[in-house]
Amino acid sequence: MRLAAKGLTAILSIITIGAALSLPTSSAFAGEESNSKNVTEDEIVRALAPPAKKPLTRGLSMAPQADPAPNAAETKLIQSVRGRSTRSLSSTEREEIASVAKDKPNIDLEITFDYNSANISAKSMPSVQALGRALTSPDLKGSTFVVAGHTDAAGGETYNQDLSERRADSIKRYLVDKYSISATDLVTVGYGKSKLKDPSQPMAEANRRVQVVNMENKTTASK
Repeated sequence: MRLAAKGLTAILSIITIGAALSLPTSSAFAGEESNSKNVTEDEIVRALAPPAKKPLTRGLSMAPQADPAPNAAETKLIQSVRGRSTRSLSSTEREEIASVAKDKPNIDLEITFDYNSANISAKSMPSVQALGRALTSPDLKGSTFVVAGHTDAAGGETYNQDLSERRADSIKRYLVDKYSISATDLVTVGYGKSKLKDPSQPMAEANRRVQVVNMENKTTASK
């Protein structure tokens, strides 16, 4: 009887230890997964901050130094689309915006929405709020930003184009309403499934994103 009792006690101890060891592991993974897609205000500011101008140096040869301020053609484009509705942009204007934006400070945010709608999902709200705080920070305030909506390859082109525009508009409304960002400083554009981030996996979640681009620093451009 004593041997049987000892054997039972040992078995119970092993089960208890095994359960105790397994719980922290699953809990840690759950926490990492839930927070992996949220971005911080500081990360957004660093990604969107315009490059600092290098001080002029004296020497035998003076190579022209890059100026982060937009050129005349870029400024004209930006001014022509500021204050415009998303749906009013032509396909040519959308491509011109994409061409200028590719060399500007930008960040991709994995912002999800409720199924078949433009309602921001609850799990993505922390990232949207971080974006609002970042765009009102002293480092970024006064710039014009493009908020571009993208979808994956599921569905037709017309459907995805409309959905990407509505979702970009949804982000803009939230930033204007909750953070008092000027609507004219946010240019919204939809690209549907035309610019997949991962073309090798057209259905991947990485393609369903909102890209934010710092197009112009008005303080710099006005000098």
